[in-house]
Amino acid sequence: MPTMRTGLTAVAVAALFVGATTAVAAQPDAATAAPTRPTAGVEHLHAQVDLPAGGAWTSTPLEVTLPGPGTYELNADVRGRLSGVPPINTFITARLWNVTSGAAVRESERLVNQIIDVNARNKETGGNQTTPISELIRVKKSTKIRLQAQRIDATGAATVSQIYSDIRGYTSLRFERIGN
Repeated sequence: MPTMRTGLTAVAVAALFVGATTAVAAQPDAATAAPTRPTAGVEHLHAQVDLPAGGAWTSTPLEVTLPGPGTYELNADVRGRLSGVPPINTFITARLWNVTSGAAVRESERLVNQIIDVNARNKETGGNQTTPISELIRVKKSTKIRLQAQRIDATGAATVSQIYSDIRGYTSLRFERIGN
């Protein structure tokens, strides 16, 4: 025979069940939840970019988008390829370019590769080198960062001057949000 106690227990269980169902129904479903912004990302260059004579900064297709306000750590590995016939002094410099503000990321310029050979001969010389770029940047909104490079021929002229990327060494650009 039912007692007052079992009746109250049944009512309490029913109330818990209804409350739990309401709480579950109130949770946003994954399809309707607001998308979260990535806090880190990496992109790789999948091409070779020829750098023209004359020292003009050349934009590469390598870029990342910082998703919103905050302080970000930027890291790039830039592979440069140079060759030329002596006497030669030629070099590649790379930098990070803030596309959104139209300005270089402060102090991000790095010497990527240089050939200095002043011996007069007709044998071509050259090589590959990878250089890191690491900088911090604080932005107030979503910001696009791109890799740029330039070629400087101080003596002679390079026969090959490229930002290079392939399975033996990719040029890459990474970001990580580290604070507000």
